[in-house]
Amino acid sequence: MSYTRFAIYYVPPEGDLADFGAAWLGWDVATGQTADQFDIAQLDDVTMTPRKYGFHATLKPPFRLHAPHSATDLERAVALMAAGCAPAVCDGLALGNLGGFLALRPVGGTAEIARVAAQCVADLDPFRAPAPEAELARRRAAGLSPRQEALLTRWGYPYVMEEFGFHLTLTGRLTDDARTHWQAMAEAHLPPLPAPFRLDRIALVGERVDGRFEVIQRYTLSG
Repeated sequence: MSYTRFAIYYVPPEGDLADFGAAWLGWDVATGQTADQFDIAQLDDVTMTPRKYGFHATLKPPFRLHAPHSATDLERAVALMAAGCAPAVCDGLALGNLGGFLALRPVGGTAEIARVAAQCVADLDPFRAPAPEAELARRRAAGLSPRQEALLTRWGYPYVMEEFGFHLTLTGRLTDDARTHWQAMAEAHLPPLPAPFRLDRIALVGERVDGRFEVIQRYTLSG
């Protein structure tokens, strides 16, 4: 399989939460296949934006591979990084609003999760090709702080390092009224959320030519 971009995700392991995510979005990032979506009116509309990425939390944002590195080189580097990176734990996950989106977010201290994400960003940066100017301009159009601009310049993305926020996205941006409705819908279908939440595996994912992401390989954090 040829991929246009790569990323490092947290993808829930097999189980109720992963099954919920696939059924909510209609796409199973773990298998790279469509999934039977919950029979909820207009659910397809509110999940259109996050669907192609699958149910996940981004640790290293999507990037193009920097020549002369190969995908095999990248896989080896991710395996080496994971072997030297300790797992992270927080109190749990909770459903809430994130800038107008519905997402699952950590409860309690998040420093350990941020540490894992920062290591993914920094250790694998040699494999990231510089972002095209059009992509940088699109990021800047959102209105960045000076620190976010510096992070965009250094790492190709403005919401990394201290600007990082771990989240598993469930919807596109919603109005307040719509968000109240869809939060109730999500809560009615969510399985019991992990408490505590343990981030002990990461996934290398690839963006296919059709724009959808799928897991290439999972790695255990064992540092």
